[in-house]
Amino acid sequence: LCFSALPALFKEELRDEEAKEGEAVTLHCELTKPAPVEWKKGHTALKPSEKYRMRQKDATAELVIHSLTESDA
Repeated sequence: LCFSALPALFKEELRDEEAKEGEAVTLHCELTKPAPVEWKKGHTALKPSEKYRMRQKDATAELVIHSLTESDA
């Protein structure tokens, strides 16, 4: 018996969010099943820091960006 697991897909994709410079914004997505999520800006993987906070519970992933600047767009 041989089978391959179906990949996790986006059930709810990211949406554009508006916020003011200096504020924080929360982005979230929901997958079809629990799977690790890597947040990226362009080709650069984001790491947890004072600027970025990542949380994941089951199939829902969340990224909080603190102290927004124009370059975060």
